[in-house]
Amino acid sequence: MINDYNTYHFNLKENLRYIFQGSIIVIILGYLFYQNILGIFLLSPIIYFYRKRKMKALMKHRKWKLNQEFRDGILALSASLESGYSAENAFEEACKDLHQIYQEDAMILREFSYIINQIGMNITVEKALNDFGERTGIEDIKSFSEVFHTAKRAGGDLIHVIKITSNMISDKIEVKRDIITLITAKRLEANIMKAIPLFILVYLLTSSPGFLDPLYHNVTGIAVMTILLFIYLSTYAIIDKIIAIEV
Repeated sequence: MINDYNTYHFNLKENLRYIFQGSIIVIILGYLFYQNILGIFLLSPIIYFYRKRKMKALMKHRKWKLNQEFRDGILALSASLESGYSAENAFEEACKDLHQIYQEDAMILREFSYIINQIGMNITVEKALNDFGERTGIEDIKSFSEVFHTAKRAGGDLIHVIKITSNMISDKIEVKRDIITLITAKRLEANIMKAIPLFILVYLLTSSPGFLDPLYHNVTGIAVMTILLFIYLSTYAIIDKIIAIEV
């Protein structure tokens, strides 16, 4: 069970991996724009921002993965309710079904097990679901929690409401998946565009040795390359914002 899905903490392996990747990026940029050890050192803060960017990406990926697992979870929950189980016991039955789909360390299994433990400590299902939604910050889970609470407290047809809600969330997730598939190609194109300026520098340095010498090892050249690097990094960030489509 994760206390807050809106934060992400690297494990040792991930930390070393992204520090290494960030260092490689800094070395490449430092060489292409300055050809100087001092330039590489001055660009070292990029490692921090690279790690932060990766941390945010992994956090979003984890939430998207949980969202998809939650779709299977509520479908299993809906089936358990239709079989005649109470809302409290339906989570245990849903867990049994989910064990056939996911491994023991799956997020949805850990979360449903935590809800079952909360119910065992006389915490209401509604409160347990609300806590689940607040910790994840996922709109589908929060919406399901609100619908579940309203249907159970109002004495409505809980089974029918849960079934309709689960189908709606399932359809919504399928649409999201289709959108992500469509924009994946565009993101690849954007990544290629971001790399083109670096490829041009590499081409000029290898095909025409000495052509770019006036831009290195002198104050004017360093100033020009610093401006170009700033423009490049700004453009990189703008492209990332453009392709960061929320679905």
